[in-house]
Amino acid sequence: MTENRQITPYQAIGGEAAILGLVDRFYFFMDALPEAAGIRAMHAADLSGARTKLFKFLSGWLGGPDLFVQEFGHPRLRQRHFPFAIDESARDQWMLCMNKALDEMPMDANFRENVRQALQQLATHMINQDE
Repeated sequence: MTENRQITPYQAIGGEAAILGLVDRFYFFMDALPEAAGIRAMHAADLSGARTKLFKFLSGWLGGPDLFVQEFGHPRLRQRHFPFAIDESARDQWMLCMNKALDEMPMDANFRENVRQALQQLATHMINQDE
């Protein structure tokens, strides 16, 4: 009898090391790209806290250890982002950095596109300001 085990997106992306790499590249692009200055300005000078939170969130969101929930409780992402004025431009800047980071990750093209679309929907949900 064979066991039917579903591979999680967390496993497909490469687990903890890959997510840490994705987060590092994401924040590299946020720091480096002039086009991302708007969202960079929303963050503290020291990005270590943001890096940790994004890593922990993505770990659980992709089906791995639910590190964010264990430490901070339910993500309530929209509520946690209310203090920040997030419009379509901020969403697009965030996605620019994430897309560049995703493009550097070694993964199946269809899987990358699925992750990209899911993150785009999530980022759109964070919009709380009109242009």
